Amino acid sequence: MRSAVIVIGGAPPPPAVVGVLPAGAFVIAADSGYDHAVALGLTVDLLVGDLDSISPEGLRHAKGEGGPIIERFPVAKDATDTELAMHAALARGFDHLVVVAGGGDRIDHVLATLFAAASAEFAAARVELWWGPASIEVHHAGPARPVGVTSGEVFSVLPVHGDATGIHISGAAYPLVDHTLRSGTSLGVSNVGTDAPTLISVGIGTVLVIRPHVLGGQP
Repeated sequence: MRSAVIVIGGAPPPPAVVGVLPAGAFVIAADSGYDHAVALGLTVDLLVGDLDSISPEGLRHAKGEGGPIIERFPVAKDATDTELAMHAALARGFDHLVVVAGGGDRIDHVLATLFAAASAEFAAARVELWWGPASIEVHHAGPARPVGVTSGEVFSVLPVHGDATGIHISGAAYPLVDHTLRSGTSLGVSNVGTDAPTLISVGIGTVLVIRPHVLGGQP
């Protein structure tokens, strides 16, 4: 897979996230995500957004010799900088999108990013997010996929954009077989990994698989 790492604005990501990012990935910064990417020691290849929140120092750095390609958009636009960055990755042929965030400082931006990441527009790509200490994977309908859950680790499976049917979860304390997760249900919250590999498959629909404490350890 061709990987693109997308660093977004808001709170700064934990430094430990660098250790889980795919090596050699194309790095895209969404507006003030540029400041975070530089702080993490990443070399940004593309800067996308209206550039209303990047620091003055960051913008000067980006415009300097050897800086990234810059795609600037008007402030009045129909998509967030994060969504624009994800579309920029798809347009360049990347099929593995890794969104990096510090946890967000606005709940509307958090929800918009998660809903966009799980939308049909990006279903052709494998999408994952590192959200503060949490790992979030988007699972669309398809065959079973392994989730790197360790024994005793808490994880949650939440349906988005409607009901998710034909859900199979194995290698978990609370397995599901051909189950329907209704939109808005909390049934999939706080499952627990076992000694067996955790596998999840979706028949119809989309779910978010969330591991809340990957980088920060168990609370």
